[in-house]
Amino acid sequence: MLRMPIAVVLLGVAGMASSAQQPHPPGLGERGNEASIAVDINAAGQVAGIIEEDSGRQRAVLWDKRLVELGTLGGSDSFTRGINIGGDVVGSAQDSDNHWRAFVFRAGLAMRDLGTLGGNSSYGMGISRSGQAVGYADTSDGYFHAFSTGRNGDGPLVDLGTLGGNISYAAGVNTDGVIVGTAALSDGYRRAFIYKPGEGMKDLGTLGGRSSGATAVNDSGVVVGTSETPDRRWHAFVHDGKKMVDLGALIGYGDSFATSINAAGHVVGSIRIGDERRSFVYRDGKMSVHPGGFGLYLVNNINAEELVIGARYVGKKFQASTMHSSQRPVVTHGGTDLVSLILVVLTGTAGIVIYRRRYRGIVMQGANRIIRFKFPQN
Repeated sequence: MLRMPIAVVLLGVAGMASSAQQPHPPGLGERGNEASIAVDINAAGQVAGIIEEDSGRQRAVLWDKRLVELGTLGGSDSFTRGINIGGDVVGSAQDSDNHWRAFVFRAGLAMRDLGTLGGNSSYGMGISRSGQAVGYADTSDGYFHAFSTGRNGDGPLVDLGTLGGNISYAAGVNTDGVIVGTAALSDGYRRAFIYKPGEGMKDLGTLGGRSSGATAVNDSGVVVGTSETPDRRWHAFVHDGKKMVDLGALIGYGDSFATSINAAGHVVGSIRIGDERRSFVYRDGKMSVHPGGFGLYLVNNINAEELVIGARYVGKKFQASTMHSSQRPVVTHGGTDLVSLILVVLTGTAGIVIYRRRYRGIVMQGANRIIRFKFPQN
């Protein structure tokens, strides 16, 4: 299979970020044939990312005006998944037995292994302002369940349970300790869930299909994710606490996946049309789509300063980049019909067929699991 390296333009910004943030020069400090990917950015402009060596080894890194190597837990590989306003990073690293373990990294301290729920491995997926980490971990019976640490990131892992099935995984957490993710029902189908302290796990339903999954929640409790529709498509959604709103219907084509939401309620994500990817921003009631060559090929996050972080596909490689959520789109839905979209000449998309399989689970959504994690199995 063709090996397609991933190069990144990372945005490190000195001082507090603003709408005038400028991207850092290309790369995370990788050398030679090393590749890199930007995963998350906070309001201070600190970026959590990954550098991949030519051998395939992954290293969790933080860009904070300079490159900071986060290390491992005794094994060879590590990767990041999120960063909070204080610069605390959550992710996963291999231990000396080559098991993946969820970690939290805080400046000046060693990487901390968060443990498991009785099995061998765990994966860190999100972290709140206070340092509460969430993710999923192996259980003693061979399945995996969503977990949470204490509100300040302390204490043993708490098993959040499921919706009647065998598995669950948490993807995001807000300041109030509200957690979202995906859990299996007793019939095996998976549903987006919201977990509130003292209330437990609640099924958020679907857009008429069989399955759904949640990826992020803001401090107002608004949830975003992806749901199957009656015609077996995948549509991005936003759930305001009362109902699930179909963002994919505003786009009108392809499969769409919402990946992040900020404090203002602005939602970002990706659209998949065959092998092509487009980015979207749902902002102030309008859906803006940026076709290939005009926006981000991969969309990972949007921070409080309206900076959207992801990657473009340039010169047969991924190149992490950003755009402001108010960047002028090529097509705006909710006032402009879709005919104009058909007339757009797509650029820069020829040959975009294959990229490294292990990254598909980190930055994209899969149809079966909503988030398909392609990590080594131990």
